[in-house]
Amino acid sequence: MSFLDVEESLTGRRWIGPSGDIERQAAALVQSDHLPEALCRILARRGVAPGEAAAFLDPKLSELLPDPRSLLDMERVATRFLQAVKQRERIAVFADYDVDGGTSAALLIDWLRQMGRQATLYIPDRIDEGYGPNVPAMTALGAKHDLIICVDCGTLSHEPIAAAGCDVVVLDHHLGAETLPDCLGVVNPNRQDESGELAHLCAAAVVFLMLVEANRQMRDEGAKGPDLMAMLDLVALATVADVAPLIGVNRALVRTGLKVMARRDRPGLTALSDAARMKSAPAAYHLGFLLGPRVNAGGRIGQADLGARLLASVDPLEAKAMAERLDELNTERREIEAEVRAAAMAQAEARGLEAPLVWAAGEGWHPGVVGIVASRLKEATNRPAIVIGLDGNEGKGSGRSIGGVDLGASIQKLAAEGLLIKGGGHKMAAGLTVARDKLEAAMERLTELLAKQGAGSAGPADLKLDGLLMPGAATPELVDQLEAAGPYGASAPGPRFAFPSQKISFAKRIGDTHLKISFTDGLGKRVEAITFGAFDGPLGPALENHGGRPFHLAGKLEINDWGGRRNVQLRLEDAAPASDG
Repeated sequence: MSFLDVEESLTGRRWIGPSGDIERQAAALVQSDHLPEALCRILARRGVAPGEAAAFLDPKLSELLPDPRSLLDMERVATRFLQAVKQRERIAVFADYDVDGGTSAALLIDWLRQMGRQATLYIPDRIDEGYGPNVPAMTALGAKHDLIICVDCGTLSHEPIAAAGCDVVVLDHHLGAETLPDCLGVVNPNRQDESGELAHLCAAAVVFLMLVEANRQMRDEGAKGPDLMAMLDLVALATVADVAPLIGVNRALVRTGLKVMARRDRPGLTALSDAARMKSAPAAYHLGFLLGPRVNAGGRIGQADLGARLLASVDPLEAKAMAERLDELNTERREIEAEVRAAAMAQAEARGLEAPLVWAAGEGWHPGVVGIVASRLKEATNRPAIVIGLDGNEGKGSGRSIGGVDLGASIQKLAAEGLLIKGGGHKMAAGLTVARDKLEAAMERLTELLAKQGAGSAGPADLKLDGLLMPGAATPELVDQLEAAGPYGASAPGPRFAFPSQKISFAKRIGDTHLKISFTDGLGKRVEAITFGAFDGPLGPALENHGGRPFHLAGKLEINDWGGRRNVQLRLEDAAPASDG
C-alpha cells in the first residue's frame, strides 16, 4: 500500500513508508532508549535493536576496526613494507587515478614522509594507458625500484606485475579472479578465497589497515610509527567518494575522519575545501559532492596525478595552486559531461529504457566522464547502465549498477568469454574495453546476464519515506539527533520524511531551475524548503502555481546557517496533491 495514498507523485513515483516491522522496532526503541520517534525509525531501519542505540550513536573505532591480519597476505605485505623502510630501499606507489587511488597513495606517502622516507608516485593516464598497471610502466618502475606497491588496482594485472622484475605487493578491493598475480602478496577483501566479511572496504581502508599492521609490528620491536588517527580524513574521503557502504567499520571510519578533517590540519584538503567554497563543517555530503569530484577531475580530464599530489602536499601555497587548478578542471568536466549526458540519454531512450541494461556508446565521448554519465542514466532509469566512448577500433566505458545486481561479476564473465578486451570492477561499478565490432554482441550478452539477476524487473524507483513529520516537530535539535545516526550515503540513505497536507505560503523561483517555498500546516510553524532543478521537471511549475491547494511534501531535513542563525530547511525532493478534505 502506498504511503499517504500517493501512487504517483508529481515526479511519477509511488511513496513507500516504513514497514510494519520497522514501526514495531521503532516503538520498542522509543520505550527502551527514550529517544524521539523520528530518530527511532531511522535506527530501526539501520537494524539497531532496543538497548543498543547509545552504542550505535557513538561508534568506537577501537571496537569496530578489524584485525588487519584477518586479511590474507597482510602480515607478509606489512613486513616487506617495513623491510623496505628500514633498509632505505627505493619504493614506488602505483595508484589508480580516482579518489580512492589518490587517497591510498597519499596515505602511504604521508606515512613514509613521517618516517623520513620518500616514494615515487606513478598514476597512469586514463586515455593513454587506461586503468591499472601496464607492462611499459611496470617495467620502467621495476628497473629503478626495489618495491612497487599497487593501490586500488593490480588484482587482475598478471602480465604487468610479472614484467616488473622487482618485488610487488597489491593493496586493492576490486573483484579478484580465480588466480592472483605472481607477486609477494595481494591484500584484497574481494579475493575469491576471502570470507567476504570485509568486502565493503575501499582501497584506502585496506591501505590504512596495512599501516595499522605496520605500526603494530614496529611497536612489537620497541619503535613507534606515525599517528594513524590523523590520517582518517583521507580514509573518510575515499570511503564516501568510492560509494562504499556506510555500515560497520566504514561508518566509524567516516565519522572519525570527518572530525579529523574539521581540524583543517592537512594543507591539501584545506585548500580543496576553500576552492570548493565550503562554508560549514565537513559532512559526508561535502566529501561525495564537493571534494570527491574535484580530486577526480585531474584523473578525468587533466593531469592524472594532480589529486594524489594535492592530498599528499605539505606546502599550503603549492596546495592552494593545485586545488584551484582542480576546481577549474572540475568546471570543464561538468561542461563535457553535460554534452555527453544529453547525447547518451537520447540514444538510450531511442533504444528503450525498460530493458535490464541501459547503454549508450558514442564517437569521441571523453573517457573521463563516461562513468559519471552512467551514474546519471542509472539514477534516471533504476537500471544498470553502461556508457562507452568509441575511438578507432575500440571503446572504453564505465558502468554503474543498482542494489542487488552484481555488475562487476557480469563484466568479468564477459571478459572471460572473449566479448571484452578487458573488464573488471565490483558490484556497483565496473570498467571495460571492448572491440568496436563486438560492441553489440557484448551488450546483448550483458543484458542477458543482468536479466538473470533481476535487473529490469523494477519500475521507476519508489520514494522510500521514514514516516510523517509536522512543521512543529522540525527543529534544529531533531536534525542534530538525526545526524548522530549518520553519516548517510551508500547502503545508509539519509532520513526522508513526508509533511502531509501542507499549505504553501510563499513560492519563488531561484535562477532558471530552482524553487524556494515556505509551507505550514496552519498551526503557526512555517518551514522553508528548497528544490534544486525543480523546473527541469513538473515539480517547479506545480508548486509555483499552487493556487492555494494543499500538497504532501517529501524530502530531507537540513540546517541552514545563513546569517548566523540555525534554521531548519527541507531539501524538497517530491510532492503530491493532497485532498482539501
